[in-house]
Amino acid sequence: MTRKTIGLIVFEQMTAADLSGPADVFSRATIQSADGSESGCYRVLTLGLDTGPCATECGIIIKPQLVIEDAPPLDTLIVPGGSGIHNARVAKKLPKWLSRRAPGIRRLATLGSGIYALAATGLLDRRQVATHYRFSKDVALRFPSLRVNPNCLFVNDGPFYTSAGAMAGIDLSLSLIEEDYGPRIALAVARELVVYAKRPGRQEQYSDTLRFQTKSISRLSELTNWIVSHLNEDLSVEALATKACLCPRHFSRRFKMEFGTTCADFVEKLRLEEACRRLFSLDNSVDEVGMSVGFKSGDAFRRAFRRRLGFTPNQYRGRVVAVGPDNIRATTRRRQKLHDLSKVA
Repeated sequence: MTRKTIGLIVFEQMTAADLSGPADVFSRATIQSADGSESGCYRVLTLGLDTGPCATECGIIIKPQLVIEDAPPLDTLIVPGGSGIHNARVAKKLPKWLSRRAPGIRRLATLGSGIYALAATGLLDRRQVATHYRFSKDVALRFPSLRVNPNCLFVNDGPFYTSAGAMAGIDLSLSLIEEDYGPRIALAVARELVVYAKRPGRQEQYSDTLRFQTKSISRLSELTNWIVSHLNEDLSVEALATKACLCPRHFSRRFKMEFGTTCADFVEKLRLEEACRRLFSLDNSVDEVGMSVGFKSGDAFRRAFRRRLGFTPNQYRGRVVAVGPDNIRATTRRRQKLHDLSKVA
């Protein structure tokens, strides 16, 4: 089997996780040959603007294997983010090289602020793009022809893949492996890396779980982690109060005070948030998805889903499966309804 070559751009003051995350993901992807032996699916190359070592934002030193001018034919090229992307030399040289090489590259991806280099080429004009939420407004102002989606982990439009960077770079890399070799190999890599969940690109960057955790610094914030990992268990007030070592009445008062909502409301939101993620996969029925996140029956799941989001799980699944570059925004507005629920007591 011929390994696909993945190129990773290296520059001074880049984000180390944008390099190490994808590199680890692609390097662990293997496929079994006819003779029973395993071989790597990808060859990972680091490409620098010169041969000198580069200091990342966190201080790790990386020495590129090749300079960009000597790069071999590439299947996929990834441009990481980092404050160094705005360095005058990088901002001048990298977009010119990308413009020349892009026609011969099957997939071109950016992580976080790496989008600035690719956007400067004009190749992303009129395309859907994603970036880290901190940069979304600035990217939209600097490049008004881009259709910036500030919520998604990553977006694919044609041969271009743009993402929020950091951990979203791992999600994107797993998605690219699945695109090449199917879900079995992608999930095997995810398990190897002990990834909690292989998140789809259309998932929002700021989940309800994290939103609630940032509201509390008490032991109740730790309880939210436990709830997310036990959605199919008994999450009644009595059960959670016992877990928090509080009486049910005191637990309910403290929970409402810290999170601004009732325990039952909070649990249902998290169950529906996780159900939305699981509906991306067609492997399980709607009833199975609902019961896997703790609803007592498929009917109870459907009623809660319609009450909260305004449409059925099947209608939601149809939208997210059929979504394309031209209607991602419409679907995102629909999904945003779930996260807006956190404002409703």
